[in-house]
Amino acid sequence: MLNEFQNYLTFENIYLVSSLGILPFWFMLFFVPNSKITQILVNSIIVPVLLAAAYCYVFYKSILLGDNFFLDNLKIYFGLDEVYTLFSTEHFLLMFWLHFLALNLFLGSWIAKDATKCGMPRGLIFIPLILTYFSGPVGLVVFWFLRIFYAKKIIVHE
Repeated sequence: MLNEFQNYLTFENIYLVSSLGILPFWFMLFFVPNSKITQILVNSIIVPVLLAAAYCYVFYKSILLGDNFFLDNLKIYFGLDEVYTLFSTEHFLLMFWLHFLALNLFLGSWIAKDATKCGMPRGLIFIPLILTYFSGPVGLVVFWFLRIFYAKKIIVHE
C-alpha cells in the first residue's frame, strides 16, 4: 500500500496538488479574511507545514536521484548560467515552486492581517493580494504605498 501511495507522489502530481490546493486559501484571503475559518486555516501553521512536508519529500527524492543539493546551490552565486542550470532540474524547480507558494501565502496572510489591524477597507487590499499571489514583492510594495496613504504615516517597524 505504501508503494502504491509513493507511486502517486510524482513530481507532477505534487505540483498539481500544491498549485490547485493553495487556491482555496487565497480565495479565503480575498473574500473572507476576517472569518474564523480563515484564521484557523490560512493564518496558522497548517498550510506551511503541508507545503514543507512536500518540500522535504521532493528534497529526499532529489537525494535519491543523486543530486548534490548543497554544493549545487552554492553555484548559483557564480552567475546567471548556474541559476539556469539549477532550475533545469525538475526537482529543484518543484522545490522552488513550493517555496514560492508558501512564502507568498504567508505574505498575503500578513497583508490581510495588517490591513485589518490598520482598519483599511477590504476592497482596498484586493489588488495588493492579487499582485502578491502572482509576484510577492510587487504586491507588498503596492500594499505599503496604499497603507502609507491610508494611514497617512510611515511605520518602519512595530
